Amino acid sequence: MTTRAESAAATRRALLDAAAELLDLGGPEAVTLREVGARAGVTRGAPYRHFTGKDSLLTSVAAESWERMGDQVHALRTDPALSASEKLRGALRTLIDVGREQPHLYQVLFRRRANLPGQLGDGMDRLRRQLCGPEGDPAVAERAAERFQGEFLDIVTDLVGKRNARRYGALLLTSAHGIAGMEISGHLDTGTWNTTADELVDTLVRMVTDAGEMT
Repeated sequence: MTTRAESAAATRRALLDAAAELLDLGGPEAVTLREVGARAGVTRGAPYRHFTGKDSLLTSVAAESWERMGDQVHALRTDPALSASEKLRGALRTLIDVGREQPHLYQVLFRRRANLPGQLGDGMDRLRRQLCGPEGDPAVAERAAERFQGEFLDIVTDLVGKRNARRYGALLLTSAHGIAGMEISGHLDTGTWNTTADELVDTLVRMVTDAGEMT
């Protein structure tokens, strides 16, 4: 017999899956609690019992995506069959592939950060927690993004050492973000730049690998 908690978890799972599908199909504008509920096949009031609004729902979708990316980079980092440069190349492509395959999700991942706990003052912070609860909490997405960044930073550390890791890590992530953005927007035209996103990633990896060998 299905318990109430199991039923609630299944409903939430269906809502998140439906939201992710709608986001891929039509962008954030296509994601409404009503449409998500209809696509998930749940009662009209069910989405409102799990999420306070569209932003809460999209934040949960983003948190799950960051977690998946963190898992992928962790798997790369701990794979003994891969060289340090192969791990870095794979980690960069993990980020860029989301931009390629799910451009609307990518934009949600890198939208302007919402206020996080401690930034609103104690009273407003309590109100935010009461309204949002653990579901759709910006801090959850923030922690998931930080986990991805931490796994990525560990890969960079193996190449350039701890002293230089943060500087090169920031350079690599901002470069990958720029590559993804240029590709999504159609401005990374091979006729103009005579290169591709994958070739740019290879260039970045070679540059950082060479820098690591010099340290």
